[in-house]
Order: sequence, then structure tokens, then C-alpha cells
Amino acid sequence: MLRRDFLSLALAGGAALAFHPGKAEAGAEGAIGPSEIRIGFQKAGLLIAVKQRKTLETFFNPRGIAIKWAEFAFGPPILEGIGTGNLDFGYTGDAPPIFAQAAGADLVYTAALPQHYFEAVLVHEDSPIRTLADLKGKRIGMAKASSAHTTVLAALAKAGISYDEIKPIYLPPADAAAAFARGNIDVWAIWDPYAALAQQGKVRLLTSGAEVHSPHQFFLANGHFAQKYPAVLNQLNDRLAEEIRWASTHQDALADFIHAANGIDLAAIRTANQRAHYKMVPLSEEAITSQQKAADHFFEVGLLPKRIVVRDIVWNWTPSV
Repeated sequence: MLRRDFLSLALAGGAALAFHPGKAEAGAEGAIGPSEIRIGFQKAGLLIAVKQRKTLETFFNPRGIAIKWAEFAFGPPILEGIGTGNLDFGYTGDAPPIFAQAAGADLVYTAALPQHYFEAVLVHEDSPIRTLADLKGKRIGMAKASSAHTTVLAALAKAGISYDEIKPIYLPPADAAAAFARGNIDVWAIWDPYAALAQQGKVRLLTSGAEVHSPHQFFLANGHFAQKYPAVLNQLNDRLAEEIRWASTHQDALADFIHAANGIDLAAIRTANQRAHYKMVPLSEEAITSQQKAADHFFEVGLLPKRIVVRDIVWNWTPSV
């Protein structure tokens, strides 16, 4: 699988999008469907349970379509794979598709999960940081171009602090956890279940994502795949919506699946599941507006190479139920 540095691609600009709005939802299904669907999933996310339960294999394999899974630590590399055609489908937070679209990636939003996972901005229990205003000048750890990055920007905006008045430290979750434990960063912006795991120690929640913006998570597909196989993509979304409805009423079983797959502390996973929202829907005006606001903010602070229009890559999913 192609593994270039995603953010170098994003900041370099890249070519124009290959996807043209409207074509994916208008085209008829070809006579021959895909031989496989390649899905990128995060190490601590809901799709682990879908993979373990083999729900997609049960539905698609009899139809001659194999399901291939590829694991990633967080969202940006998944979007890199989707945008370059090495993956067909995946799930991420709000920031990765913004950076991917700005980089010219060929991808489309297929569904939203409003406030699915809890986002946290954490400080040490004895930290002098008490309010958002205290973030000025501090070392803030986060995964670059991740949903945590969006939460940090929103928290700074709420406090009236400019991005150049903090010291961003870009680290993936595991490295950020280690840096936070050693005191090498003052603040850690992170999502569940890593946030829930950290909160078992001597940490304090400075703010949640929901207190500073309207966080969403998203399912996304390769633009060419969506254009060529719209019926298959609808079926994929429908099956995942069923899985999310299952998860909403089977949280302990969901936690067991996730724990068995990645070994993350079971209590932390259960906490994360209890404060998650289980609803998968087509992108609403609220979701598009929230995502556009975040994209504009990333551009205004100099982290995007150009302005984007989120609506240009929203694919029209019509749920079967």
C-alpha cells in the first residue's frame, strides 16, 4: 500500500479533484460490480467490531465481493489511501477529509456520525492551566490533521487565542500519550478511547469537543468507486447503519470485540462506548456547515494551501430503512 507522508501532500496542494459533484449519485450500477471492497479502519474504532462480526462479509461475499481490511492508527493515512485509490472506503474524524480535499484527493463523504466519539482536551491534575485562556503559550500535543486538531482550533477560537500563540506538538496517539506522561507537553487533545484511558490517571478535563464546536465523524469513499458502484456503496452504508444500531444496544459486546482486537483497557473502552452517540445519517446541512466552518478555520490559520467547498464532495446516500 502506498504510504507517502499525507500531510506533505496536503500542504503541497496537489492536483485538482478527479471527482465531479453529482456524477456519483447519478450513474447506474455497471453490469459487473467490484471484486472487492478495501476498507481502512482505525485501531480503536467501531469498524473493528464490524470486522470481527464479519457482517459485511456475510452480506457481500455471496454476491462475489470480497472485503479487505487495512488497519491504521488514526484518520489521515486512511484518507490518503482512499484519495489515491489504494482504499475504497473508510471512517475518520472531521479534519482528515478537509486536508484530503485541499490536497486534491479523489474522495467523497458518504455518511455522518454526529458526535460519535468523545473528544477531550486534557491537562495534568496539578496543572496551572484552569481555563481555555491559559492555553496561550502552552505546548499542545495532538495528531496533525486529526479531529483533535479541529477541537484545538475551536478551543483557541473560543478563548480568543491565535494559533501562533501556542506551541503545537504533532504526535500520533501513542507518542502523545508517552509525551504527556513524561511532561513533555502541557496539554493533550485526544479522542476516545484514548481519552478515557488517560482519564483513569491524574488528569483533568479542560474542555470537551462538544463544548467548543459540533464534532462529527464521517464515512468516506473513493470518488471513482462511488461513481462506478453507487448501488454497492448504498448497500455498504446500509449495512454499517445496521451495525451502528446494533452497537447502540449491545455496548458491552461491542467493548469486548474492540478489546479482543486491540487489547486496550476494557474499562476505558466501556467508558468510551457509554458516552458515544450511535447514529449514522446522510450529511445534514448542520454537518456540512460545521465542516465548512472548520475548513475555513484551517485555511485562515495557514494550515490549508487553499480554500475548499465541502459541499462539492458530498455524496447522496438514501438509506433503505
